[in-house]
Amino acid sequence: MMGNCQVRFLGGRDAATYALLPDNSCIRYWMDNKGIGKYELSAYCAVLAKQFPFAGKLNSQARQASAERAWSAITGFYDNCKKGKPGKKGFPRFKKHQTHGSVEYKTTGWKLSEDRRTITFSDGFKAGNFKLWGTRDLHFYQLSQIKRVRVVRRADGYYVQFCLDIERVEKREPTGKTIGLDVGLTHFYTDSGGQTVENPRYLRKSEKALKRLSKRFSRTKKASNNRAKARNRLSRKHLKVSRQRKDFAVKLAKCVIESNDLVAYEDLQVRNMVKNTKLSKSISDAAWSAFRDWLEYFGKVFGVVTVAVPPHYTSANCSNCRGVVKKSLSQRTHRCHHCGFVLDRDSNAARNILELALRTVGHTGTLNASGDIDLCLGEETPLSKPNRGKRKSRK
Repeated sequence: MMGNCQVRFLGGRDAATYALLPDNSCIRYWMDNKGIGKYELSAYCAVLAKQFPFAGKLNSQARQASAERAWSAITGFYDNCKKGKPGKKGFPRFKKHQTHGSVEYKTTGWKLSEDRRTITFSDGFKAGNFKLWGTRDLHFYQLSQIKRVRVVRRADGYYVQFCLDIERVEKREPTGKTIGLDVGLTHFYTDSGGQTVENPRYLRKSEKALKRLSKRFSRTKKASNNRAKARNRLSRKHLKVSRQRKDFAVKLAKCVIESNDLVAYEDLQVRNMVKNTKLSKSISDAAWSAFRDWLEYFGKVFGVVTVAVPPHYTSANCSNCRGVVKKSLSQRTHRCHHCGFVLDRDSNAARNILELALRTVGHTGTLNASGDIDLCLGEETPLSKPNRGKRKSRK
């Protein structure tokens, strides 16, 4: 399992800015020469090092990592075209140094001090030593476990990310509880027990400040220092909103996983749901996809079963008698005209989600969030595809 450990530090501007040259140049080279592959892009980085002096100062592995990122974007575009994905296919775009400055080192070009609180970059830029800020203690990891070191640019400074090759396994006592979650906009989610969690709506609460900062940014003169300062203020506010949303999703997902032995949720296609222009902002602000990703991650870490069930008819079916009661989105109360059962709409859906998950686990084995059968959770060996048995002879 690969994990990221992020620590803030001061400096890194030159390398992080000039590292965008191989990325953008490789994409331009691919546009002008269709049909080239990954190795041609990697070889092209050596040509760039001779053409541009500041590109030659970069570590050779850092240039190769830039070519790998460019090739990753190209292959993603090809995959979307092959799948026949409707809409935009994700054509590779050029990066801007104002928002996407980054440089990635592999095993050379950097060195940690003995106390693991200072990092030194030894490429041609001669950036020197930088003190690391943060609560991460790198003494828990061996240097051989650090596979890559990435310097990224954010609105509030530069950060160094350590890509670690570790296997994280946490122990927990079984609780014997199961839970079904129905995410929504009125409440962030409603579980099968009737408990709700309020939707924080971080973007809605910050819209007034974002609007004010956007006005100040649009009134500045292009290519001026005041415009750069206004852009940074606006970027910092957006960064704060995204960090608030992530912090909420991480803490809530961990709490749900640690409190239950099975967590069920809907397999929602959020990408299609945000096409609704009236609800797209609220859906994006709720960050259902991020919450699901963290549920899956902590489920693997703590050994908790996570099941994604199809969302069809989870709100229409009655959790008491299985009758179908069609409702509009504005109807927030479930009233079954078959058995007279009355319950909150989201609570009824959460019960149906949990029942579907229990039936799925009981019949086909434990399912992970992607829908594939995962027998390894029970320390079993995945079965191979059964072969057709030979016909017995009449004798």
